[in-house]
Amino acid sequence: MAKNHRGTGIRSLPSHGRGTCPVCHKTGVKIIYEVEIDGNKVMVCKFCNAAMKNKARKEKRAQKAAVSVAEPAATEAPVQESATE
Repeated sequence: MAKNHRGTGIRSLPSHGRGTCPVCHKTGVKIIYEVEIDGNKVMVCKFCNAAMKNKARKEKRAQKAAVSVAEPAATEAPVQESATE
């Protein structure tokens, strides 16, 4: 198992990778995960990184469900009404 975000891997970073997260504003946390927010690449903490990935995953699942629900309704044949009333 790789341990890129501990010990030797982060010693070369300023303050050993610690600082203030631009998303949740926590101080003294490791900000070592690079994420694109509004077209800018920023470094965020582990918790914000996971939250953004989960949010994107849920949005993707919701879009997929919406598309699959819309497709069967479009492919059904229209119901013809009888002219003898």
